Amino acid sequence: MSHEVHIYTDGAAKGNPGPSGYGVVMEMVGTPYKKEFYEGFRLSTNNRMELLAVIVGLEKLKSLKTKVLVVSDSKYVIDSVDKRWVFQWEKKNFAGKKNPDLWMRFLKAYRNHKVDFQWVKGHNNHPQNERCDELAVMASQQEKLSVDVFYESLDSDILL
Repeated sequence: MSHEVHIYTDGAAKGNPGPSGYGVVMEMVGTPYKKEFYEGFRLSTNNRMELLAVIVGLEKLKSLKTKVLVVSDSKYVIDSVDKRWVFQWEKKNFAGKKNPDLWMRFLKAYRNHKVDFQWVKGHNNHPQNERCDELAVMASQQEKLSVDVFYESLDSDILL
């Protein structure tokens, strides 16, 4: 399959949980067109940020059924899809699984496109992965951070 768009993603968390962020670089294949996206959260986890980065990239696509290659250093995300675990979790309504809110959102975006995944080793001089890492870390260090409402509501329930 020749891909129309490459989406590079990364997530970061200082502490796990802690201040977190994601970074996304999107490139249209065969053109110089490139976009970057990032956002920071005051309290979340690295895995949530890794998954959210993929979701945001897929949701930014304007045309349905786009041929996409998602490149990530997250075994959590890639294995969950490539090994088809997430589809089994869905059949069981994500019972006992972490991040069900994001996995449901992921599946909705995923099903709108033709998506392949490629794993890359993190912090290994892959230019787009390194840029995503910079964006994710920068996002997590911003003064004004968003609230990961789902995660923080779970956290507060545990504390009460």
